[in-house]
Amino acid sequence: MQRDDYTALDGLAMAAMLDNKQTTSAELMSCAIAQAKVWGPALNALRYERYEESQALASAWQPTGVFRGIPFLLKDSSMASKRFPSSFGSKLFTDISAGYNGTVVDRFDAAGLISFARTTVSELCMGPSTEALNNQGPTLNPRHASLSVGGSSGGAAAAVAARIVPIAHGSDGGGSIRIPAACCGVYGLKPSRGRVPIGPARGEGWGGMASDGVLSMTVRDTAAAMDAISGYEAGAPYAAPPKNGSYLDAIKVGFTKPLKIGIWRAGWNGIGIVPECLEALENTAQLCRDLGHEVIDIALAEIDYDAYVRAHGTVLATNIVLSVDARAKALGRAWREDDLEEVIRDGYEVGKTLGAGQYVEAINRFHATGRAIEQAMVGVDLILTPTLTTLPARKGELALQGKFWDFRFKVARYATFLAVINGSGQPAASLPLHWTAEGIPVATQLIGHFGREDQILALSAQLEQAAPWAQRAPVLPASLPM
Repeated sequence: MQRDDYTALDGLAMAAMLDNKQTTSAELMSCAIAQAKVWGPALNALRYERYEESQALASAWQPTGVFRGIPFLLKDSSMASKRFPSSFGSKLFTDISAGYNGTVVDRFDAAGLISFARTTVSELCMGPSTEALNNQGPTLNPRHASLSVGGSSGGAAAAVAARIVPIAHGSDGGGSIRIPAACCGVYGLKPSRGRVPIGPARGEGWGGMASDGVLSMTVRDTAAAMDAISGYEAGAPYAAPPKNGSYLDAIKVGFTKPLKIGIWRAGWNGIGIVPECLEALENTAQLCRDLGHEVIDIALAEIDYDAYVRAHGTVLATNIVLSVDARAKALGRAWREDDLEEVIRDGYEVGKTLGAGQYVEAINRFHATGRAIEQAMVGVDLILTPTLTTLPARKGELALQGKFWDFRFKVARYATFLAVINGSGQPAASLPLHWTAEGIPVATQLIGHFGREDQILALSAQLEQAAPWAQRAPVLPASLPM
């Protein structure tokens, strides 16, 4: 198989070729590694590469799972792996070894996804742009080198957009799948709370806000991955409602009757949305109408947005303290100023001032947000919003610099419709349906009722067919190797 052939395939197409003995896992891994050796360093998207080991693993691989044995990448997050250390994008946390697999890592393996490296993240996965100092520079956007790749799953989105792999692991605690999906022009779904377990060592991430998932070239790859990794884990504190059958079947079958889709055209507190994002929103609404669905304007959910941002930041700051103190204890030394980036250092100091009552109040705020958004969705099946309120930020604009609260409110104006859905626990996806003349993606978001990933995936597949994006080759900067 030639690299050009490899980069044109999504994961399920590769799996079909494996089943038909038109290729082998070893051949696919060779292509992925060849891509990675060029674009991994050029984009600064990969960490902990295990090329020789992974090539040997692929050579001995016996077809298994829906993906049969295709190349894959794990995020440099807290998702434990026996094969790959982690750094969480932080000097303080560099080279942490778990010695066991996270539940989802085992499920990725069982699905036939062969990991060969990790992907870059923002420090502690707490930034909307992947510019961790520990990575010796920002991860570059394959669509436009001057733009942020998004975060925290920025390396994953860059790797998929650059066709290193067709599908990669991501996680989302405040938009960390959907922001990079929007910035890089790929598909990204944040599952419902409890749909994908994060055990065995933990039951929840960030007060229930964080969910693991994937970023992919195509909707069907995400559907297949979600079939493979979703499902309750014994002892987990949250459980999403049972699935309505297979997600892959859902996108094949579609709908027995038209959907009623609500649309939000304005943000809380009068937060502005640039014309390009509003145009993309309306174009997506028209695509939905053309598909036979009804689209109506509905009122925003009644939430105190500033209070929600404070709640979100409260949980992040307290988790900074917990993580940093635990790591310092394990290292047998106090953390130093150069161990952490500026916003994270200040977040640590903020976290030390917060009490148990404020943490409980934040969790209660998340639960109230879920009720408010579900109440706003009464009478509609899905909500359509811009993914971001602006075009993708430029590099440096959302680096982890400055004071913690100033930074959190800055992010809240950029990703207005995203973190609230982490608090509410509902599923949501970013779709790369629209592009500027310069090749910059302008994404829209679909929000579903709790537990209804099937509806999001089915409508996403219809929209993908109406306005395909997977064939859009990355507009790789001339300064990078071709």
